[in-house]
Amino acid sequence: MVAMSNPAEAPGTTAPFEDTLDRALTNVEHQISLFWRRARSISQQLSREVHPDMEPAAYGLLSVIRKSGPIRLTELASSIGVGKPSVSRQIAFLESIGLVLKEADPLDGRAQTIRLTAEGEEKMHQVQDARRQVFRERLGEWPVEDLDALATYMAKLNATYERDGFPRDDV
Repeated sequence: MVAMSNPAEAPGTTAPFEDTLDRALTNVEHQISLFWRRARSISQQLSREVHPDMEPAAYGLLSVIRKSGPIRLTELASSIGVGKPSVSRQIAFLESIGLVLKEADPLDGRAQTIRLTAEGEEKMHQVQDARRQVFRERLGEWPVEDLDALATYMAKLNATYERDGFPRDDV
């Protein structure tokens, strides 16, 4: 009979570290899932404030365009990890309600860039101010050190996903 150096590693058992790690990962997964559902709900509300027929995905595109400035459709699709046809459909909708404008790319006349119209900029300004106010109401009582720690950990999580090939989303 061969003696085992660590009884916790015997067949059919799990090392205490693995149990602790599994519990911690399960807790993180639960909290992120809860946060994700709430964030999606907020995105739906915000998109409806911009326009009653707007989908949350279109709101996300407006946020990217607002932050990046004029951007090509292919770059926009790539930046959020969605196919060009889906983005094209959303952009057509946003153009039809006067929030974005397509214009010739100054670097390549054959291509087009997409930018916010003055109305699109104003709507996004109003909605994003309201979004910041919600954060202030929810998190304003937190100590600044906790907010900084939360931002640091979230940035670390986002960097992990970016490193692993998930799209970057600067909204």
